[in-house]
This record gives sequence, C-alpha cells and structure tokens, in this order.
Amino acid sequence: MRQPVVLDVDGSVGAIARRIVLPLRDWEEGVRFGCSVGRLRRFAMTLEDSLPREHGTVFLGSGDFHHLTWPLVERVPGRERFQVVVLDNHPDNMRFPFGVHCGSWVRRVAMLPRVSHVHVIGITSTDIGRGHAWENYLGPLREGKLTYWSNGVDVGWANRLGLGGAFRAFASSEAMVDAFVDMQVASTEPVYLSIDKDAYAADVAMTNWDQGTLSEEGGAAILGAVCRRVLASDVTGEISRYRYKSWWKRRLSAMDGQEDIDPVRIAEWQAQQHALNVRLLALIHR
Repeated sequence: MRQPVVLDVDGSVGAIARRIVLPLRDWEEGVRFGCSVGRLRRFAMTLEDSLPREHGTVFLGSGDFHHLTWPLVERVPGRERFQVVVLDNHPDNMRFPFGVHCGSWVRRVAMLPRVSHVHVIGITSTDIGRGHAWENYLGPLREGKLTYWSNGVDVGWANRLGLGGAFRAFASSEAMVDAFVDMQVASTEPVYLSIDKDAYAADVAMTNWDQGTLSEEGGAAILGAVCRRVLASDVTGEISRYRYKSWWKRRLSAMDGQEDIDPVRIAEWQAQQHALNVRLLALIHR
C-alpha cells in the first residue's frame, strides 16, 4: 500500500501508520471554508512542490477543506478518463460567488476533460430540495456529468425541469447503496474516490457538519464496489475547532449552519474519527 498523506491544515488527523505529513497550518485561515480561485491555485502549486508523485490516500482534515479535492483530482497521473465518486451528505455543487468553497467544488471537477462523470452519494441535505434548487449549479446536471444519489429528500422539482435522470432518490439509505453498488459492479471505469465522513450517521463519526444516514456497512459496500478501480483517493470530515480571523468567513460559516463544537468532547470524537480512518484505509486498499 502506498503511503497515506496528511495535509496538516488544521491538526485534526490522527497518527496514521507510515503517513507523510505536509505541514500546512499557515494556510488554514486562507483556505478554510472557501477562498479565491487564485489562492487555491497557489495552494495547488505548494502541493505540487511537496507531494511525491506516487502516494496513497490523502487526508484533508475538516470537511471545511473538501474543495482541496479539486487540485488533487487535477493531478491524477495518466491520460485515461475516470469517474469521481464522492460520499457526502451535501451535493457540494452550490453557487458561491467568491471563488470556490467546500460546498461548490464539484462543479469545477465535473468540468475537467478527464472526468467522465461525478457521482455524489449519501445526500440527505435539503440543499437539493426545492427550497434550495436555485442554489445548485444546473449545468453539470443538465449535461449528464453529475448525478445526485439521495435518500429522504423531495426532489420532485428536478423532474419538472427535465433533470430527473440526474437525481437518484430513494426511500432509505440501504436502497440507495444497493442501487449504486449494482451500477458500479458492472463498471470497469477507473475511479477517483473522495469520502466526506458527514455522509455517515453521527454514531459512526461526528463531524463539523449536519450528517447523513449512511451506516458503516453501507459505506463498506460502496467502497467494495469501486476499490479495485481506484486511481487516487482522499478522506475529509475530521472534526476540529477554529475561530476565523476574518469577519466575512465567520459570517459565511454561521449562515451555512455550522455550530460550535463541544471542547470537552472533541478528543473523544477525534479518537472515533481516527479509528474510522484506519478502517477506511483498509477498505480502500484491500
């Protein structure tokens, strides 16, 4: 197994065996939650200078950094096309006028020439419901580059706009997983895998964000269906506390519904996260 990499932007990732740690704490304020495209490009150049060309799963820290997946997908070696499979409780395809943030990066990845399709599976967030329909970038959904896999969300509005094929809605997490696995076991296409642990129920891993209903068994079934085709992968969704220096980031994160984290329980939750990370690594690289 190639060495896992920790992008140490927020100090939240535990001591994974054989890990390569990139010290990036100076970037936390600048890229956490969101940043300009230019800033992310500068961060990507830092990664290019620091990351070995061959490496294992990359740990990004808090889900506030999920947009760092974008430069990692861009640097996947080779020329073949591949699909991107994202486990996430949110679509991460929402409008953000200030550059890119942890909830808008999927559109950018779907536009990359080598990416054939993006599947976001595990959504229970109302971000894809009628009340937030206008916030979703419709382009990649309409163009057949993006599919939402959800459970428990009314997405009837998509049918009225002719987007029903991009919305796979199910009554339960189990039914969603079964349908996705059935589709993937018949595929031979390579995969970039991105796991945001907020897709899991809170008893599996407590994160900074509102959480989905995916069981650990359901997640294992998804990984089992794609693991032999994974070109590269990342994991995010660690839990960490941070007080933004800039008022506008404090305002934006508050508007996005992020609550403060109980400082008494954070060590317990981080230990839970670390144990899950070890199990995820074993599943991805089995």
